Amino acid sequence: MSEPYSPVPELNLLKEFEDRLGPVFYSEGFELSEYDGDAGLHTWSEDPAFLSRFIPFAKANGTGSDYALWRCDDRTELASLPVVFVGDEGDLYVIARDLRELFQLLALDSEPVAEGFLDPGGVEEHSQGHAEFLAWLDETFGLGPAEDPRALREARKEYDDRFRAWARRFTEWVDG
Repeated sequence: MSEPYSPVPELNLLKEFEDRLGPVFYSEGFELSEYDGDAGLHTWSEDPAFLSRFIPFAKANGTGSDYALWRCDDRTELASLPVVFVGDEGDLYVIARDLRELFQLLALDSEPVAEGFLDPGGVEEHSQGHAEFLAWLDETFGLGPAEDPRALREARKEYDDRFRAWARRFTEWVDG
């Protein structure tokens, strides 16, 4: 038996799905990358107390943005940690309250835009593996696409506010 992709069961299931599907996108711009690899977070701060609180795991788009789990506390269930968007254009924010919420957002099949995702009707053409991803998401977790991304954005605001306050201790953060 091969080594698991990560210590996070949800990510291992996604990796198995991705491997079975083959080299096609199932959500616009998303693909798993090396678990706990480099996500360019050192450009924000070199402080080990900052860097050690992130676990990068995926590419968010085709231009260099990433997703990382934020170790906001010392919980052992890593899938329940907030997910941070590490943007290639200087964005850094909580995009989902946990991995399953990110999966629901990925089911919208759009790259992140303006601190969120397009509304469900905003995608004109779906990725090649999108239908398979929707079936996998339903079969594996009993979930479908996020019905109201704006409501989820409001729901994660508390996490994002807490994240920004924490990150300011290590960075020269400028809200824009």
